Amino acid sequence: MTTDLLTLFDADEATMRGLVAEALSGADDGELYIEHAQAEALTFDNGRLKGGSFNTEQGFGLRAVAGEAVGYAHAGDLSVAALKRAAGAVGAVTRGYSGTYAAAPQGTNKKFYGDQNPIGQPSFEEKVKVLQDIDAYLRGKNDKVRQVTASVAASWQVVDILRADGHRVRDIRPMTRINISVVVGEGERQESGSYGSGGRIGFGDFIAEGSWQYGADEALRQALVNLEAIDAPAGTMDVVLGSGWPGVMLHEAVGHGLEGDFNRKKTSAFSGLLGQMVAAPGVTVVDDGTIDNRRGSITIDDEGTPSGYNVLIENGKLVGYMQDRQNARLMGMAPTGNGRRQGYAHVPMPRMTNTYMLGGDKTPEEIIASVKKGIYAVSFGGGQVDITSGKFVFGCTEAYLIENGKLGAPIKGAMLIGNGPDAMKRVSMIGNDMKLDTGIGNCGKAGQWVPVGVGQPHLRMDQITVGGTQT
Repeated sequence: MTTDLLTLFDADEATMRGLVAEALSGADDGELYIEHAQAEALTFDNGRLKGGSFNTEQGFGLRAVAGEAVGYAHAGDLSVAALKRAAGAVGAVTRGYSGTYAAAPQGTNKKFYGDQNPIGQPSFEEKVKVLQDIDAYLRGKNDKVRQVTASVAASWQVVDILRADGHRVRDIRPMTRINISVVVGEGERQESGSYGSGGRIGFGDFIAEGSWQYGADEALRQALVNLEAIDAPAGTMDVVLGSGWPGVMLHEAVGHGLEGDFNRKKTSAFSGLLGQMVAAPGVTVVDDGTIDNRRGSITIDDEGTPSGYNVLIENGKLVGYMQDRQNARLMGMAPTGNGRRQGYAHVPMPRMTNTYMLGGDKTPEEIIASVKKGIYAVSFGGGQVDITSGKFVFGCTEAYLIENGKLGAPIKGAMLIGNGPDAMKRVSMIGNDMKLDTGIGNCGKAGQWVPVGVGQPHLRMDQITVGGTQT
């Protein structure tokens, strides 16, 4: 498979450049985005191989930007005829419009992941054996195990971006992931636990026995903890958030509100607040697409802009938004390398990469010891957020009572309820143990999904509303 996708069209490069230049004449911005993608997945459930899939697709998307308007057309047919039909469609936004084509993305950076295609490496048989070994390991480890589900997945994406000014960039993006979930039971009661990890790497780290055993042990530990859990209390109380994956609450309740399109349209709870305090002193939040091999890392975004380390909130003050090219231009700001899309059939928009809060100076033990009565939330499951109001609801998948500064019984059914900007002002202690999640994040927006990373240190948040099931 060639990685020079422009050669897949039935025309030479000079002809393709001329067609794109003509199609985007009069536009403020735009590009031809070409993609080839492969994906595979295997799932082992209840002692047998339950599902397997492999798919490949390729196509292009042609975009013309005129002011706030966007013309977009896409096709799975890499041909000049299809490109000309797309040009006719997107040209509707530039008829009668005379824009000045924006300058191409400047600068370059290093590549933050390798080019190795993880599809088919290792072999199908080797992957199935790992899934079988995980199942056997967990069933042999504890007689309370009732169900084991394990899966591996990989993808390989090649993108080629050509602009009307002749600027061209290419990228190759690998991705792998492993997930393990286990159900344990005692009598009629059943509870579950899960663990996942991944990144822009090959399968080598996952196939290693020590790696998947750690994940299996964590999934089992969480399930057994939940089997002993009591109903969560309800009320307003101090909450301690664990490090790593609990940063998903920061991602949802704050991160989306800092994306440029919501702020340009003034539909975000953070609209118009640049330069103002939107969080407690000491809170610094960044979006960083430049971390080696991380799930959310990108060498370039889907408009060709190099990724960056972007400070969003600094010591409690709002200092920046995440921008794609269109919203940055309309807001008089610089693109930040956050123009992302799910694939060739989708338009780019401002999206997060790896979004996390920087660490402070407190130990996790100090933070927990400071709470007289509250809960300790170690892991989250699903949540809901309203971008305009900032209101959120998040369910805890592992949590504990805190009583007189000590961890108490595990609890189930705890929900954290609040408002993103308000919650950020309730941060009173910040841990010195910032870490990123294990590489499992997917972010949805406007029907598109992209891989992301989240992270944070331990945090104490004062007087948060907790929804519980205790009667």
